[in-house]
Amino acid sequence: MAGVVIDGISKSFGGTVALAALDLDVADREFLALLGPSGCGKTTLLRIIAGLETATTGRVLIGGRDVTQLPPRARGLAMVFQNYAVFPHLRVRDNIAFGLKMSGADRDRIARQVRRTAGLLQLEPYLDRYPAQLSGGQRQRVAVARALAVEPALLLMDEPLSNLDALLRLDMRAELKDVLREAGTTTIYVTHDQTEAMALADRIAVLHGGQIEQIGSPSAIYHTPATRFVGGFVGAPPMNFLRTADGRLMGIRPEDIDLVDEDAGLAFRVSVVEPLGAQTLLTGTTDGQLLRVALAGEHAIATGAALYLRPRPDRIRWMDAATGRAIAAG
Repeated sequence: MAGVVIDGISKSFGGTVALAALDLDVADREFLALLGPSGCGKTTLLRIIAGLETATTGRVLIGGRDVTQLPPRARGLAMVFQNYAVFPHLRVRDNIAFGLKMSGADRDRIARQVRRTAGLLQLEPYLDRYPAQLSGGQRQRVAVARALAVEPALLLMDEPLSNLDALLRLDMRAELKDVLREAGTTTIYVTHDQTEAMALADRIAVLHGGQIEQIGSPSAIYHTPATRFVGGFVGAPPMNFLRTADGRLMGIRPEDIDLVDEDAGLAFRVSVVEPLGAQTLLTGTTDGQLLRVALAGEHAIATGAALYLRPRPDRIRWMDAATGRAIAAG
């Protein structure tokens, strides 16, 4: 296994800057998620680490070794793609063994690694089937097993669950977290799905416009966003931002707002009520500003209702309105 150092990596495509002098350290055995919207540079960064794209400036180190100029096969890594990339003409066991065979591994090691990774990914019953005989989730498990079979120093994953339906994605997410924890492989995982990043990662690097807006634990990213972008991107529904009389922005999560008695809080007019079972989501306005509120449980609240709300003081995140960066409360 190995840590990864991204040292001053930048990438330009013509006049377009995709990455701007990024620095990033990934610890040995850590699971890091690169999270951000389309076009933020996360896949470009992953491809530079893999050696599939050349950086304009900067270095990539894996396990302390400078691999910036090395081809992908010499970097000691494996990659799992969004579209499964399994070989349709090979049985599952041969798909899993493919990388080992290409590297010249002996027959005993190939057999041992196929058994081990098939066991990890619960693929033993399917070893003699072809990909066309498998579900989408099973094909993606084959791709992960093939990557782990070569015992890479680093595993790169590019939106590996995005082609699965919602329920299967949930099941696969839990399975993937368990497998990678047991394997202990350093992993960098690209996704635009903030729930996926929160559920899987030890740390999350949020990218925006080719730069890292914030890096930290899922809890830190969610509860103490460093910028308005992070607060607005992470969370479903996202953090609310209300402009105050002194020109600051008050950031508050929808679930951190309480109903209070009349005249004891902010006046709120409900425009949309969404009963979600475990929560009731309200959308409306306060002082002409959009606000979303997530109340625990079920509530009989009608559209058009006038309510009073109080943000929990210890959950407020103050932002500078001009820069969008977090500031001290006060």
